[in-house]
Amino acid sequence: MSHGKWHGVFPAITTQFHKDLSLDLDGFSKHVEALVDSGVTGLIVCGSLGENQSMDPEEKRAVLKRAVEVAKGRIPVLSGVAETSTAAACRYVADGEKLGASGYMVMPAMVYKADAAEAENHFRKVAAATRLPWMLYNNPVGYTVDITPAQFAKLSDIKNLVALKESSANTRRITELRIEVGDRYQIYVGVDDLALESAVLGIDGWVAGSGIAFPKENQYFWELTRQGKWDEARQMYRWFYPLLKLDTHIKFVQYIKLAVQEAGLGAEWVREPRLALSGAEREAVLKIIHKGLAERPKL
Repeated sequence: MSHGKWHGVFPAITTQFHKDLSLDLDGFSKHVEALVDSGVTGLIVCGSLGENQSMDPEEKRAVLKRAVEVAKGRIPVLSGVAETSTAAACRYVADGEKLGASGYMVMPAMVYKADAAEAENHFRKVAAATRLPWMLYNNPVGYTVDITPAQFAKLSDIKNLVALKESSANTRRITELRIEVGDRYQIYVGVDDLALESAVLGIDGWVAGSGIAFPKENQYFWELTRQGKWDEARQMYRWFYPLLKLDTHIKFVQYIKLAVQEAGLGAEWVREPRLALSGAEREAVLKIIHKGLAERPKL
């Protein structure tokens, strides 16, 4: 599966925890199964939404291993790579290959704010540590390091760098990337509430966040954009939009986990420093989620 070009919806799944915050691999497996059933064409574990940074090294590997087992080769399983050092990222991609990963979504090294040369060095070293294909996750909003279209042109000699996840929240980038690098990379949108705008501009896929709570609707909406049914897509987007906005808040993990729970696909527990939502904030988010559930379009 990993050899064809990646395309379509690659949801970033949450990592499920028990109330005591230990890993809930069986709960996680059920959610993986629901996503596969919805028709997604890939899956990403241990991303930002998967609370990568709150897990021990062996836990990340356990989550990846379980996702590969549940997917049974039906779709490619990618893992986020969000280590604080280049050496740790290289170790992780080498280990993931042994565990059956189909590829990776690689972030810049966390915490340290790299300059252009340092970021390029990090990505080249990680790329050299695996034969597997990977997607570069560009999120200057969250991670302060911005990979520009000119830098993507420079990185285009890396054979196994096949895709990029564009989360600069600047949709102009999609057109600028196409002008700069043509179809060299599969371009994925990574900001949920820019999914429709990005689809109009011509993308290959979507790393979906909020949609993991509404997998069938998410997939249906994506298919509308593929078929150029823009009027229907716009109509559905108006329903979906308040839910998609849950992905763009600093507490997106808590918001989306709460949506996953209310949709019957998991639990809201998050690891510290994050805390589960409470009080007025929780009520406000629940109101958005419950309205979305009540007004779910009939597919």
